[in-house]
Amino acid sequence: MRDTRESRLLLVLLVAIAFALITVDIRGGEQSPLDGARRAAAAAFGPIENGVARAVNPVGNAVGAVRDSGERHTRISALEHENAALKARLGSSDRNRSRAAELDKMLKTAGAGQYGIKGAEVIAIGAAQGFSWTVTIDAGSRDGIARDMTVVNGDGLVGRVTTVGAHTATVLLANDPEFTVGTRMETTNEIGFGNGQGGQSLRVELLNGRADVKKGDRMVTFGSSADKPFVPGVPVGRVVKVEPANGDLTRTLQVRPYVTFSQLDIVGIVVQPPREDPRDTVLPARPAKPAPTPTITVTATPTASDPTRS
Repeated sequence: MRDTRESRLLLVLLVAIAFALITVDIRGGEQSPLDGARRAAAAAFGPIENGVARAVNPVGNAVGAVRDSGERHTRISALEHENAALKARLGSSDRNRSRAAELDKMLKTAGAGQYGIKGAEVIAIGAAQGFSWTVTIDAGSRDGIARDMTVVNGDGLVGRVTTVGAHTATVLLANDPEFTVGTRMETTNEIGFGNGQGGQSLRVELLNGRADVKKGDRMVTFGSSADKPFVPGVPVGRVVKVEPANGDLTRTLQVRPYVTFSQLDIVGIVVQPPREDPRDTVLPARPAKPAPTPTITVTATPTASDPTRS
């Protein structure tokens, strides 16, 4: 296009329209009028993203096998055998060994919570819609994925599914400022609501302003009605700071998530919730306290020939 006044005006108009659409999309959230367009884009470009990821990723078939293997807790033993076979096929490179460990950890987490999961790989990072903390995974409606399903990995809560195409889906991460999840404290059962802050910490408001909370306390998801968007018992994180109460009706906590959102690779979508609330059983085991080192005191006994005795 020639650099003319008309072409410049056209460019300014297109940029203005783009920013207007972004603003409408962000303000609309999940009820955005552009949701249909996003789904159409996911259907159109999802297979391309999926194909590129498969072409460059040597263990895609391994995760695909896990995706088709997760049914219910009655098949956990079979899943473990399948996972062992998958690891044998992954090879001996450091990356493949690391990913095999991720698969193993995720299956153990699913088994502990009795979650039926579908495995998936993260194939794109960043927002396809708005300025959100999202990732794209290589599983969609054809794999049984639906909107408002819980997403986990071997460490804990990753996020929830927001947009689904035939072959791919978008996951809103738990650290996104628009993300909210019900939480329950370990042992005390204090209930609250956690919100992302765009970084590596969550802000949790406990409903009991006088709750006894200390640094290091841990929490899990409380669960949602009909288990959507959250199933119960998924590890969320541990408390790193307790804000002063100051007579407020709620208690504010800063929580460090178990999941490292900048290192996501393999995730599991919970397609079948547990029959019973797993409570705190999915939380990682607490590190054992080191045994005290015994102190030995040696006292010298003087002999008969010791000149100090004279």
